[in-house]
Amino acid sequence: MVGDMLQVVGAMAEFERSLVRERTRAGLDAAKAQGRTGGQPSAVNEDAPAVARERKEKGESVSAIAKALGVSRATLYRHLGDDS
Repeated sequence: MVGDMLQVVGAMAEFERSLVRERTRAGLDAAKAQGRTGGQPSAVNEDAPAVARERKEKGESVSAIAKALGVSRATLYRHLGDDS
């Protein structure tokens, strides 16, 4: 008897979780359709990688470039790709 009750409660919880998942997905899709995206804004603007490449070619260290651009070395390496 108690086992049957636990099965019913478990099934209800699973169903509710699937409803939450569907509503979340629908909300994210609606936001995307309106042009909104989630997540933290990028720390690097469009022309920063080009500036960083120029400075690196002149012999400046990655640490100095990252400090000047206000980003971490890891972020700079990620945006420079294989050029670093």
